[in-house]
Amino acid sequence: MAEELDLNLLRVFDALMDTGSVKEAAVRLRLSAPATSRALSRLRRVMNDPILVRAGRGLVPTPFALRSAVTVKALLDTADRLRTEPAGSDPRSWRRTFSIRLNDGLVPVLAPRLTRRIADEAPEVRLRFVRQDAKDPDPLRDGSIDLDVTVAGPPPPDVLASTLFTDHFVAAVAADSELGRAPRLTLDDLCRVPHVSASRRGLARGPLDDALERIGRSRHVVAVVPTYAVGALMALEQDVICLVPRVTATHLVNRGVPLRHHEVPVDLPTADVELRWHRRVNDDPSSRWLRDCVRDAIRPLTAIPNA
Repeated sequence: MAEELDLNLLRVFDALMDTGSVKEAAVRLRLSAPATSRALSRLRRVMNDPILVRAGRGLVPTPFALRSAVTVKALLDTADRLRTEPAGSDPRSWRRTFSIRLNDGLVPVLAPRLTRRIADEAPEVRLRFVRQDAKDPDPLRDGSIDLDVTVAGPPPPDVLASTLFTDHFVAAVAADSELGRAPRLTLDDLCRVPHVSASRRGLARGPLDDALERIGRSRHVVAVVPTYAVGALMALEQDVICLVPRVTATHLVNRGVPLRHHEVPVDLPTADVELRWHRRVNDDPSSRWLRDCVRDAIRPLTAIPNA
């Protein structure tokens, strides 16, 4: 009779792929190294593939294992979602993965703070942060993501939302640049100094260009990058400006990145950053706990005064 591939064996596969080490996978799984090695042998028989092969002093995954890794993670996440933690249960007893789609401006800000909090309260819970390639609600509907932290239009009726905070754009510049030493950013500075545009859709034009056009002015965009974090880091290298969310700029400055940010001397729209979830999980204890963790992690950020 052919050997079956069960969830426990898939968890071993997942840990091996994440760590590339039988010893480290054993520690994560709380198994002995010999037991993990035996599980790898079983995986090789069941999958009819070596899975991991020796390369120098380490192990590297085979092409089949690399192709299968995403599928296995999805299967494990689906299996985790089939279990509902009872009301009042201790998050420390949970063993599951939450997927959160996060606005790219908040990735360097919220992700580490939320990860630290989750690690303290629920050490067996794993967070998977999903890139915001689109803002459609279908991943919330089908359970591909548990939460969405986004700036978007009104949600559909089956998606619930709450505003986390309201933010606006500031001009990030290198602290040791001419603008970094200036007391403020003037309109002439804004139009004279080259810009880096941060846009996940690769757009060079944005609300700032519309505002400048209304007063007969313009700016010069020299580069377009996919995220605000990359744009802010590019501003360190030369005398350029990158517009980023204030909370992102302030976080980077507080973490010691040699940036300075100025208020933009034209009127720009503000942005409501929302937390969204599907109504089917509204009363789920683990989902409610996760939403509370996000709110608690982000609350100190919204109290940061303007620099």
